[in-house]
Amino acid sequence: MGAAANALELWKANVGKEEGVGEWFQVDQSRINDFADATLDHQFIHIDPEKSAKLSPYKVTIAHGFLTLSLVPYLGGKIPPVEPKAYEGMVMGVNYGLEKVRFPNPVKVDSKVRARRTLASVEQKAPNTLQLKQVVTIEIEGEEKPGCVAETLTRLIYSD
Repeated sequence: MGAAANALELWKANVGKEEGVGEWFQVDQSRINDFADATLDHQFIHIDPEKSAKLSPYKVTIAHGFLTLSLVPYLGGKIPPVEPKAYEGMVMGVNYGLEKVRFPNPVKVDSKVRARRTLASVEQKAPNTLQLKQVVTIEIEGEEKPGCVAETLTRLIYSD
């Protein structure tokens, strides 16, 4: 049995289970400004603290929803592997896409966020390739509602 087949069985045993929770990460104004520059989205609610204090319902600047989404790989990488043996023989992982994304709550400047991840499904796409669907929730410290909930698709490519 090859690495992908072994991994498939290990992943299947964890479908529906929470994989874990990562570390807190602060989203500061500098990061928000850099993202605004990279995406050319300079709306005042992201980059102008004074105007946001006067006109925004949040009274502070907020991170772009897509900035929050872009942190999913980094924040998810801070979650310890639920089944380390499932990665044996893996050559690479590829972000394949998203099924569904929502931004239920804005991430206010200087908030701390972290990822919580659950394995929703695993499929074999080729003899050496598995596809994971994971539900990633970006929690905001001190907030009841998350900043982002995304169903991510990741392809894991194995050496066999």
